[in-house]
Amino acid sequence: MSTVPSITLDNGVEIPQLGLGVWQVEDEIVADVVTRAFETGYRHIDTAAAYRNEAGVGRAIAASGLPRDELFITTKLQNSDQGYDSTLAAFDKSIDQLGLEYVDLYLIHWQCLKKDKYVDTWKAFEQLYADKRIRAIGVSNFHEPALRRIFEETTIRPAVNQIELHPALPQDELRAFNAENDIVTEAWSPLASGELIDDAALKTIGAKYGKSAAQVMIRWHLQLGNVVIPKTRTASRIKENFEVFDFRLDNDDMATIADLETGVRTGGDPDVFG
Repeated sequence: MSTVPSITLDNGVEIPQLGLGVWQVEDEIVADVVTRAFETGYRHIDTAAAYRNEAGVGRAIAASGLPRDELFITTKLQNSDQGYDSTLAAFDKSIDQLGLEYVDLYLIHWQCLKKDKYVDTWKAFEQLYADKRIRAIGVSNFHEPALRRIFEETTIRPAVNQIELHPALPQDELRAFNAENDIVTEAWSPLASGELIDDAALKTIGAKYGKSAAQVMIRWHLQLGNVVIPKTRTASRIKENFEVFDFRLDNDDMATIADLETGVRTGGDPDVFG
């Protein structure tokens, strides 16, 4: 069994706090990457229809021999499929690609404000949840106004909001809003797409514990209470990213990391993207 701690979502479902993201990992190799992650101890895998690798993730799951209830599998609805009926059809395709009877978490990938379909999309999510085809439903790249509209116009609040989040973009206000509304914050691009790997302050902190800058950043996420899904296809980094449970950052370390905030994104701005 995995040694990764879990966070309990608002409906009682437990999500492992550390997982493997597979963005930009091609379908031809993703099964080998996920298999290596399973061998390392990961049980939480985060994919998406837009990544075009759900089938490969499914092959790794099928070959693993791991009990389904030990795994936590997340996928996401791609932007072009937003809308009530199209969401239901897209979910059928994703579940077929993954070879699963249900997923643990399904997310709207982006709010796509110009399309203005996320409320109808969310109502389809609620139906899939009622049908017990998804254990928890959430969103990705949503800001407060869109979240409030979901609160006002639908029945179930998102269990998770997956957002770009790293020391340069700590998203303090949005994390606080999520917490106030029992929404777990999940960090994508948790290592700032590698842009902070050589940061001197992070390396200095790492030297105190015999850890890398990447491990320091993952530990920072864990201590903030974020779910974190670093993406890598490299076996050594899959292992390195998992070795973050044998040390703890002190208050001075956390304060030093807080000083790294610049507000700079490595990905799209949710208010204009999609």
